Amino acid sequence: MELSRRTFHTLAGATALGLALDGTATAHPRPAAAPPPAADALRHTVGFDRHSLLVDGERVFVWSGEMHPFRLPSPSLWRDVLQKMRAYGYNAVSVYVAWNVHSPAPGQYDFTGVRDLDLFLRTAAETGLFVILRPGPYINAEVDAGGFPGWLTATAGTARTSDPTYLGHVDAWLTAVNGIVARHLYTRGTGTVLLYQIENEYDAYVDQPAGRDYMAHLYAKVRADGIDVPLFHNDNGRNGHWVPGSFDTGGETGRWLYGFDGYPSPFKTPPDWGHFGSGGSKGGATASPDTPGFVPEFGGGWFDPWGGVEFQGRGYAESRRTRDAAYERRFYLTNLANGITLHNVYMTFGGTSWGWLPSPQVYTSYDYGAAFDEGRGATAKLVPMHQLGHLLRGVTDFAELVRAAEVKAADARVKVYHLTAASTGAHVYVLRNDSADPVATTVPVGGVQLPVSLPGQDARLLAAGLRLGRRTLRYSSAQPMLGITAGRQDVLVLTGRGGEATRTALEWADEPEVRVLEGDAQHSYQDGALRVDARLDGLTRVLISGGGAAAPVLLLLCDDEASVRLWPYETPSGPVLVHGPALLRTAALDGTVLRLTGDTTEASGLEVWAPRGVGEVTWNGVAVRTGDSPSGGLRADTPLPGPGPVALPSLSGGWRRREENPESAPGFDDSAWRRADLTRSFSTTPVPAGQPVLFADDYGFHYGDVWYRGRFTGATGATSLSLGYSTGTQGMLMAWLDGVALGRHRMPVPDSTSVRKGSWEATAELAVPERLRTPGAHVLSVLVRRMQHDMDGKSLDTHKAARGLTRAAFAGAAPRIAWRLQGEAAYDPVRGPQNNGGLYGERQGWHLPGHPDADWTAVELPGAAARLGVTWYRRSFRLDVDPGTDASIGLVLDDDPALAYRAQIFLNGWNMGQYINDVGPQHTFVLPNGILRTRGGNTLALAVLSDGTTVSGPGVVRLALLGAVVGGVPVEAVDSPGR
Repeated sequence: MELSRRTFHTLAGATALGLALDGTATAHPRPAAAPPPAADALRHTVGFDRHSLLVDGERVFVWSGEMHPFRLPSPSLWRDVLQKMRAYGYNAVSVYVAWNVHSPAPGQYDFTGVRDLDLFLRTAAETGLFVILRPGPYINAEVDAGGFPGWLTATAGTARTSDPTYLGHVDAWLTAVNGIVARHLYTRGTGTVLLYQIENEYDAYVDQPAGRDYMAHLYAKVRADGIDVPLFHNDNGRNGHWVPGSFDTGGETGRWLYGFDGYPSPFKTPPDWGHFGSGGSKGGATASPDTPGFVPEFGGGWFDPWGGVEFQGRGYAESRRTRDAAYERRFYLTNLANGITLHNVYMTFGGTSWGWLPSPQVYTSYDYGAAFDEGRGATAKLVPMHQLGHLLRGVTDFAELVRAAEVKAADARVKVYHLTAASTGAHVYVLRNDSADPVATTVPVGGVQLPVSLPGQDARLLAAGLRLGRRTLRYSSAQPMLGITAGRQDVLVLTGRGGEATRTALEWADEPEVRVLEGDAQHSYQDGALRVDARLDGLTRVLISGGGAAAPVLLLLCDDEASVRLWPYETPSGPVLVHGPALLRTAALDGTVLRLTGDTTEASGLEVWAPRGVGEVTWNGVAVRTGDSPSGGLRADTPLPGPGPVALPSLSGGWRRREENPESAPGFDDSAWRRADLTRSFSTTPVPAGQPVLFADDYGFHYGDVWYRGRFTGATGATSLSLGYSTGTQGMLMAWLDGVALGRHRMPVPDSTSVRKGSWEATAELAVPERLRTPGAHVLSVLVRRMQHDMDGKSLDTHKAARGLTRAAFAGAAPRIAWRLQGEAAYDPVRGPQNNGGLYGERQGWHLPGHPDADWTAVELPGAAARLGVTWYRRSFRLDVDPGTDASIGLVLDDDPALAYRAQIFLNGWNMGQYINDVGPQHTFVLPNGILRTRGGNTLALAVLSDGTTVSGPGVVRLALLGAVVGGVPVEAVDSPGR
């Protein structure tokens, strides 16, 4: 996140965050917020009522973000993202567990390396985040087959029903995953798994035994495996599906939550899905009035298809622009007003659908326009998440809001939601401006007509009578963020847009002494309240003491940019408040020493407020000289250093090139290939009469390219060849007869009507050259880029649609073709089943580090070959990034968009994704540290698939710095075996 130079200098000299309000106590004292969860070896209870979750009897507002460890194939970086989430205010992380990532074959389950679920759950607990676990068995998630393993596509049984064959496979999967999850349940004190989802957006067979029995079976299985936290399902919209009592739970009551997903358009009015909605089974939370409002998935962005039609070719930057911070305030605050107290943002970190992991609907990047970008960088979308997250985590009033008397703004363009906390009597107001124009108006808040300004298409939260720490906020036109006690003073933070005029009144028994330490603010005292008027510009500091207060109070009024340089952190000895750096990761007290870790993106000031007795500070293990600050904290004498330059090598030279596809030659030895001799299939694609099954999955080839070689005699009279084939989006086919290229066929680029289409069928009509129309023996060679399996969102077994060739026929002749086929070789046990396809170079290890390539042809880029088939490019490069710098690096490919070719990208043997030059829109591919050796040698290989219609690249290939910080987390090299 970039800050202006003015804001940086303001922050660098400023105080840390926090403020507490003294004065008249409310009639109903607010219970203290619970400390962050941990694997603390204590037994805990997790229940709920109609308002919220109850953890150990205390209310918890779940403010969660979605990330998928399988979309970040570097376990060290899981800690990086989780620490960032906690720092920005999240108290929970929601994760899918993808069956296909862990299961290369029936009965085989792998939870090692980049698939180490146990490590991820331990890391989440160490970070202090609750976990919402979602292991399917079906997950959707824009992954291949919706998370079903490839081998399941060629099995009997109807998926997502009570079919016993399918349930047998499901039980084996759940046994494997639940054996790990059971060791990390918060109820047992051995982890922080708080909630567990069964199935995913299941809207088929809702009123039929096949569906009800299926859900009952999953429920019973999960409970039998020892999972004792509340279970839930995410309704695919507001349908009232799978509310409590809708299926058999074995007599267990009060342990099942209703949740619903929502992805409203940013161009429409935010919907009321709760307190202020229409009610009933279609009303969202009101479908289950005895359970809390729960949105397991609320839009934090949206996915983009091949060709980029969703965002007019602008990619995920456009998703982030249209679902920006103002969108979050409008839509997420509307959810809060509607009583949604379990709120998960999908996605918060999208990551990368590397290898053959993505579903047909998406390309490699799964950035999603999320709050953290694909390179793990913070974006401006984190501002409202940070402000709201720390408020909701620290003030339990928001977990029990109910509707209060109607309140209207003076300007009718501003919609006002008025709520009150059931036990404390605090009042909360959500103000929303759905017009395009800014509005200045007044709203009756806390007994006054409070002046408030709202930008167009934006919203804000106001509070009155709200207890923050030891003080009470009478009213404010700024949004409260947190109130805590740090050392000998209380600290209160309120936030808003830059340049806004704010008015804040704090309950105060007698007139206090007030000093404005920084910024432009005026103050007055009347009727038991101290009023502070200030315009938000960076950080305004007001120190208040006396007047009956037990301790001084530091009031911080900050604009958005300043708010995200304020970092609270809970320790066993009390809260720590840090101001200045780009990120605070951890804070720990060691006697009188406060040990901090975190990140800087530039030279940054540091100011801390800590429990009494702290006199020394370290930052990332280095002692920091400090002095007392006027704000009552410790301030660093000199700025923390920012990152130095990161040198990236040029990739234009040093390449070696080799052509492949020997399979197209008639003399190629295919005797070890699998004979296509099946006559029946479990696929949803019919087997053509009189032809064998040609579907790749039926022969055990589930990912990547597949080759077919057909032998026949008698081509006399054959004028053309028809090849039927079925693929995912952007699939293609190439064919050779007796080594002569016949041509290619490719599926169309999806448009706005077909972006969700997952299976594409077509027939390639290819002319047979006259010289090949002979009666002797012939060899037909066909390469199919099958792409991925369709998801099964409608429970129609669409993941079983054929991939590869489906039929072959000649016009003018009818020879009988004897087929053999070859796809991926034995799966890579380190990199997983989605890493490799069936190209010759992949089967020979050309993508692996250490493969001998001295006899390859030395070339420079850009390349310009015109041929039908596959050409490989390899080179090595070294990086020497400073060991204290976390540099996020991407690979950029670019060329004339008229050139038709595509490339598989391999880094140190890991398949980082697919680039399609003439389709796009993706040109930058994130190379995750751990797989990328930032201090050492790397091997880059590109498998370029050319369709023969144009010359093919690669064109420009370069490394790009996506972001750099001093700090980060220690990164262990991901195992990348070579050959």
